[in-house]
Amino acid sequence: MTFRQERVHLSDAEKGKRSTLEKEKPYVYEKIMKYDDKVKRGESVAILQFQYDYTCNFHCEHCCITKLRREKGPRSFTIPDVRELSRQADEMGLAHLVITGGEPLVFPDFDDIVKAVDPQKFYITSDTNGWFLDAERAKHLKSIGVDKIQLSLDSLSATEHDAFRRKKGSHERCLRAIDAAQKAGLNIIIQTVVTKQRVRSEEFVKFLEFLNGKGVGVFVTYAKPVGDWEGNFDVLVSRDDMDYMRGLEQKYNVFTHLTPGYGLDFGCIAVKRMVSITKYGDVMPCPYIHCSLGNFFKEPLKNIIERGLNIRYFGQYIDTCLIAEDRNFINNYERKKIMGRPLPVPCSDVFAPEDFIEPGQRRLLRPAK
Repeated sequence: MTFRQERVHLSDAEKGKRSTLEKEKPYVYEKIMKYDDKVKRGESVAILQFQYDYTCNFHCEHCCITKLRREKGPRSFTIPDVRELSRQADEMGLAHLVITGGEPLVFPDFDDIVKAVDPQKFYITSDTNGWFLDAERAKHLKSIGVDKIQLSLDSLSATEHDAFRRKKGSHERCLRAIDAAQKAGLNIIIQTVVTKQRVRSEEFVKFLEFLNGKGVGVFVTYAKPVGDWEGNFDVLVSRDDMDYMRGLEQKYNVFTHLTPGYGLDFGCIAVKRMVSITKYGDVMPCPYIHCSLGNFFKEPLKNIIERGLNIRYFGQYIDTCLIAEDRNFINNYERKKIMGRPLPVPCSDVFAPEDFIEPGQRRLLRPAK
C-alpha cells in the first residue's frame, strides 16, 4: 500500500525568506532544497538546538534546564567539538543550528562558537533574553554570520515580565533589543511562554498586535511540566486551547512548533525536525523531553538520530505536543520514568521494546486525507 503524506504550500513570506537565503547562503539553501527527498526517505531534517553552556544572568521562573545543569557530565563541549558537530551535521545534510544555553550572549567564546559552526554551512540562530543585545552587539552578530535572533518576551507589562524573568529592567532591555536587531538587519522572532491561564487572555491578543505592529512574528512555547515547573500541571494547555491558537494563526503572525512550515507538516517536531544537544553531549528529542538518545562524544550524531526516529513517538506523525498537552505521554513517561531522576534519563530506561518501530514504519509527515 502506498502511504501518501500531506504537504502544505509555501507562504509568500516563506518564499521571500528562501529567495534571500539563496542569495546570501547558497550552500545552506541547497541543503534545505533537499529536505523533501530526505523526509520521503524517513530521514530527519532536525534543527540542532545546541546548549553550549548553562551560564546565565537570569533565573527565570520556568527554567527548563535547571536540573540538566546540575548533572555534570564527564566531558563538555569545546570549540574543536563544535567543529566536529558541524562537520557531522553538514554530512547529514542538516542546515540550521540554534545556539542556546543558558544565555548565549554572556559566553566569552560566542564568536568562536559561530566560527566553528561555520556560517557558510548553516543558518545560525541565537537565543537571548535581550539583556546584552544593544545596537553595537546586534551589528557585530550580523557581521560574524548570525542570521536570526530568538528573543524571549513574556508580557507587555514590564512588571509582569520582569517578575517572570526575575530580572528588574529586563522588559526595557528586551524592547531595546528588538529595535537593535531590526536595525542591524537580523531576522528576529519573539519567543513567548503561553500557559493555560494566558492562552485565551486579552493580554495575549494585545501582545500579538503590538509585536506584529513592529513587524515581528511570535513563536509560542506552550508551558511544560519540567525544569522549575516540574509537576506544575495547572499551566498545561488543552487540545481546545491549541485549536484556539490555530485560529489566532489565521489572524496574526504567530506560530508554534506544530505549525506547518516550508511545505512540511510534521506535527510534533521532536527528532524529525529538532533535537536538543546538552552541554555534556547528550542528544535529547527536544529541549523538554529530558531523555538521552545517545551521547555525541561516544557515537556519531547520525546513529543517535536514527535511534530516535526508531521510537514511534518521534518517527511517526503526532498531532500534538507530547510534553505540553498529551496527558498519556506525560503520565506514562515524564511522571513515571523521567521525573525525579538524574537527567537526562537514558532512552532505554524510558521507552520499552514495544515503543520502537522499524525504519520502514516511519511516517514523518501528516498523512494525506
